[in-house]
Amino acid sequence: MGLRATQLLWPTITGVLAALFIVQQFPELLGERPSRLELVDLNEQRFEAQAIPSFAAAVDRAAPSVVSVFTRTNRVADDTITPTSGVLNNLGSGVIVTSDGYVITNNHVVAAADRILIALKDGREQDARIIGTDPESDLALLKINLTDLPNLNLISSSSLKVGDVVLAIGNPFGVGQTVTQGIISGLDRNQLGLNTYEDFIQTDAAINPGNSGGALITARGDLVGINTAIFSKSGGSQGIGFAIPADQVTQVMQDLISKGRVVRGWVGVEAHGLTPTEAQEVGLDAKQTGLMISGIFRDSPAQRAGIRPGDVLLEINDTPVVGNGLEAMNYIAKVEPGEITYFTIYRNGEKQRLEILTSERPTSR
Repeated sequence: MGLRATQLLWPTITGVLAALFIVQQFPELLGERPSRLELVDLNEQRFEAQAIPSFAAAVDRAAPSVVSVFTRTNRVADDTITPTSGVLNNLGSGVIVTSDGYVITNNHVVAAADRILIALKDGREQDARIIGTDPESDLALLKINLTDLPNLNLISSSSLKVGDVVLAIGNPFGVGQTVTQGIISGLDRNQLGLNTYEDFIQTDAAINPGNSGGALITARGDLVGINTAIFSKSGGSQGIGFAIPADQVTQVMQDLISKGRVVRGWVGVEAHGLTPTEAQEVGLDAKQTGLMISGIFRDSPAQRAGIRPGDVLLEINDTPVVGNGLEAMNYIAKVEPGEITYFTIYRNGEKQRLEILTSERPTSR
């Protein structure tokens, strides 16, 4: 390379090196900012934080009406043994449903109790008397005589949907009033073998021993059910709890107040859901719904009306019968004793419409 070329190359190299040095030291000259970590003060951030959901308002509304129910039973041993007496303490929950002191709870909480003590959230305590019990629905109605009582209104479970948020309030294990949160997991649960009349609300809100008789409320604080049982292999909550819907509670409570007992209609049949095979065997379509009458109680309204085992019950008061028989039983239970009920049955290839004079369901059944 000649001398002149060398003299021209060095200024160029020097210029390039100088430019690289300037860019490294002052990158903002190229419109770029150097990366750096900064700690940001959240209190100075200019945005509105999303509100965290809270059910405090619902709890404030409902919790004062939920009470603890303490019972004592003085039990004497069999006379063939030296008589002894003991005290068995039981714990449950209850809900004040009227301002004049009616308290609803589970029958199994107060069954065989000699003394029932109600403890309110505000610290007041008073002995309660039993107005009436209904073992077939596992409900009991108590009464206390105090003033300025908070109370909850019951709303129909027909307004509920699976997925709705609910809260369970009670006194589990005696630790004190406790609130647990979950959703409605199912509706119209039956055939659980818990009660004669079953139409439970299922929830995954934690329910434990001591919660029985307590409140199941909506996210707004409305009472929709009375917590009554859990499905558990361990004895503790496993996310499957059951509550008696407010509709049933209202009906039972009204009967206990006005009549001292729950009055239900009864016709005296035993039946099960019609299977496709049974339907075809008697000459019906396999898709036909109804109930297969399997038994008749002696001297019952059904026997007097001419219902026979082997009849297929298709309609009650012109309404088609569906399901396993629970809906039909609940329907009949709501009929006033002495009223006429019409059964449409299928027998020997023909439909017949029979008139049945409904009577009161015997308490022993």
